[in-house]
Amino acid sequence: MDIKIKFGQKVKELRLENGLSQEAFAHLAELDRTYISSIEKGDRNVSITVIEKIATALDIEITKLFEWKKE
Repeated sequence: MDIKIKFGQKVKELRLENGLSQEAFAHLAELDRTYISSIEKGDRNVSITVIEKIATALDIEITKLFEWKKE
């Protein structure tokens, strides 16, 4: 599986665990809602700056965004 898809699935999983809509999450991360949607679908190759914004909005360490099971 493509790393962008894995990353997007992890972002969505953590966002939902926090009970956040895409809109609320986008506001916290200071990103556009449509950008969040495209990240979650695996359409975006995000920068380290965006990864930091996502982690901050979720109040987690950046490394948590890259924790998934090996295939």
